[in-house]
Amino acid sequence: MKKTSMYLRHALALGLTGLFTSLYAGGPATAGDPTALGDTREPGGTVRIALLLDTSNSMDGLINQAKAQLWDIVNQFTRARCGDDRRPGLQIALYQYGNDGLPAHEGYIQQVIGFTSDLDEISEKLFSLSTNGGEEFCGQVIQTSLGQLDWGHRSQDLKMIFIAGNEPFTQGRLDYRNAVDNAREKDVIVNTIFCGGYTEGINGRWKDGADRGGGEYMAIDHNRQVVHIVTPYDDLILQLNTRLNGTYISYGSRGAGKQRQQAAQDANAMELEPAVAVERTVSKSSALYSNPSWDLVDAAAQPGFKLSGIDKEQLPSELRNQSEKEIRAYIASKKEEREALNREIHSLQAKRETFLAREQASAQGELESAMIRAIKKQAEEKDYHWE
Repeated sequence: MKKTSMYLRHALALGLTGLFTSLYAGGPATAGDPTALGDTREPGGTVRIALLLDTSNSMDGLINQAKAQLWDIVNQFTRARCGDDRRPGLQIALYQYGNDGLPAHEGYIQQVIGFTSDLDEISEKLFSLSTNGGEEFCGQVIQTSLGQLDWGHRSQDLKMIFIAGNEPFTQGRLDYRNAVDNAREKDVIVNTIFCGGYTEGINGRWKDGADRGGGEYMAIDHNRQVVHIVTPYDDLILQLNTRLNGTYISYGSRGAGKQRQQAAQDANAMELEPAVAVERTVSKSSALYSNPSWDLVDAAAQPGFKLSGIDKEQLPSELRNQSEKEIRAYIASKKEEREALNREIHSLQAKRETFLAREQASAQGELESAMIRAIKKQAEEKDYHWE
């Protein structure tokens, strides 16, 4: 039988929220920041994070917290800069392991989604996860992610694995030491989160996995409770989100479906907690939430975009009988409206973060501090900094 998932719930709830909120405590991008309105320059580096999540029995809490923490993670990267002062790109991959519903011959492991910057797609995949009993082969899931994912070869990229589980790190035929050593050869840092006592995690080799992987080992106190703090700015931000959705102009064969996906992920976030929906709205107002493959406003900002190359039958019905000049004017008006809404959201988020910092000032614990130190160290070695 599995141990309770409460440890892992709080690993993500306390660790990732505290980590990224504190790490980027400078607040959201402002109107004068190029990322606030869409910095179209090529990223100076790319941050790639692979989340390896245990979805065996009793891990529903882990999955729910991963859903909730996605937007916190994204929001804090809006202020990250590389050595040449350009913003880094952000890509996230997701694996599940330890689930009896997955093929035994593949080690009860599945790539849920490879590296992508499509935030709605990542959210949808997280919400698709369900739990079932199984064997947890940590070494094998690490090795699988190394082999299947395109980690890139650029020295300025920051590449990290976060693996969470509550069984010994040594399970499975593939020696975890070989997998972790292979990760280091690819310049991938392995961080481990064990849901149990600190000494128990050491005995289970989770700390050795992190030490060998150049990362941090974390053991979580499951008695720590997580509370979403309501702020006076939440309702206003959610109202702006509704207006923000109205600035999207879907086009192409995927447009209508992607717009429905956007609305569905809004609803999923809201169902979890209004505060999660607020964080998602903040993410949507940043340059990291970019959808040029289906939204004309984002597409028009891309180099080489040609409106004439789009079949009018692939446009919304209200634009099909419009001239190219009229369509361009419509796109420009929606862009202007979106930028104004983004500025309002950023302004409210700055006030919200001040409110939250005041309310949470006495709540930060050892886990947050440890993770902040770890990520700062790992990022600074790649010449990353924060505004």
